[in-house]
Amino acid sequence: MKLTKFDVVDFLDSDEALVEYLNAALAENDPKYFAKALGNVARAKGMSSISDISGVGRQSLYRALSDEGNPRIDTLFKVLEALNIRLSIAVNR
Repeated sequence: MKLTKFDVVDFLDSDEALVEYLNAALAENDPKYFAKALGNVARAKGMSSISDISGVGRQSLYRALSDEGNPRIDTLFKVLEALNIRLSIAVNR
C-alpha cells in the first residue's frame, strides 16, 4: 500500500470549508498558526492568483505564510482581501 503525504489544501474545496478552517485556526490564538492556515487557504485558491490580486510577491507570500514566517498585519489584510474574506470581532462570553 502506498501512503501519500497529508495536505489540508486537498480538503479546502469550498468557501464553507475555508471559513471553518480559518475560524478554527483563529480560535487557537496563535498568530503563526493562523498565518500558516491563511497560507494553506491561499495555496488552495492559487498562490499566483492571490499574489496578483494582493500585490504581494508570490515568494514573499510563501515565506510570510509559512511555519517560519512572521507576516506584517498589512500583508495579512491584503491576503484576506484577495481571498474575499473578512474577519470579525466578538466578545468572548
